[in-house]
Amino acid sequence: MEKYQKILAVVDPTTEDQKALKRAIELAQKTGASITAFLTIYDFSYEMTTMLSSDERDAMRQSVINDRKQWLNSLIAELDLSGLSVDCQVVWHNRPFEQIIEQVLENGYDIVIKGTHQHDKLKSVIFTPTDWHILRKCPCPVLLVKEHLWPDNGNILAAVNIGSEEDEHNSLNDKITAEAKQLTKVMKANLHLVNSFPGTPVNIAIEIPEFNATDYNRAMLEHQQNAMLEHAKAFNIAPENTHIKEGLPEDVIESVANALDAELVILGTIGRTGLSAALIGNTAEHVIDRLNCDVLALKPDGYVSPLDVK
Repeated sequence: MEKYQKILAVVDPTTEDQKALKRAIELAQKTGASITAFLTIYDFSYEMTTMLSSDERDAMRQSVINDRKQWLNSLIAELDLSGLSVDCQVVWHNRPFEQIIEQVLENGYDIVIKGTHQHDKLKSVIFTPTDWHILRKCPCPVLLVKEHLWPDNGNILAAVNIGSEEDEHNSLNDKITAEAKQLTKVMKANLHLVNSFPGTPVNIAIEIPEFNATDYNRAMLEHQQNAMLEHAKAFNIAPENTHIKEGLPEDVIESVANALDAELVILGTIGRTGLSAALIGNTAEHVIDRLNCDVLALKPDGYVSPLDVK
């Protein structure tokens, strides 16, 4: 897939098992991409050594950076690169997401790949503030890696918002599906589409006794099915690989992903930030939280990162 030619793999300094780097290598072996293994480090105690001069503090920081570079190079040397080359970068910074996005903006990376953390006792994935910042603000696709394998003939699930009248949603649907089509070729996988729709609003059913909820739901389902089949046909996707269910997106997508044992779910995120994100939340984030497979999050065309101030 020509578009994923520059991969930024985010290194986790807390573990030897670098899921993001391994997934980057797996993808690059299929596409011939170049990989940069990127690590940000910071230790507040080094900034508190006021007895030292600024030159001495700089030397101390550089010593830590060099040590981490050696660790990273030795870690990469143990991986099966199969002829690929991996560039290493270690940066001292206390806000990793800013440096990751800056790298994307400055060097034109096609995709950021980052591992997620598993909570051993709860058996669930924990997302760090860095994860959410990258999801909301990174202009290029972000692949969050979990524990799921990528077998041949597996399933990729593309979550679309069919039936919407908004141009932004429709163009994002096309982008998600096109991206999914390309990835299914690279990964030798099967492509499925999923869409959810809301049921009858409870207040309407109560306030208007003559309102027929059954007829309403049937009409909604028919409308969604027709829109989905039209969308699938445009991308040459078989009708039996389309899934439409009534319910919340996070419930429906999780249910279909589990039923298919999907290796990857692809979805769009509008990249909402600020107060609206805190109050409303983002559907994509609710979905991502509950999936046990990798997630590829895409932004709409024309999205500009709030960190892109040039």
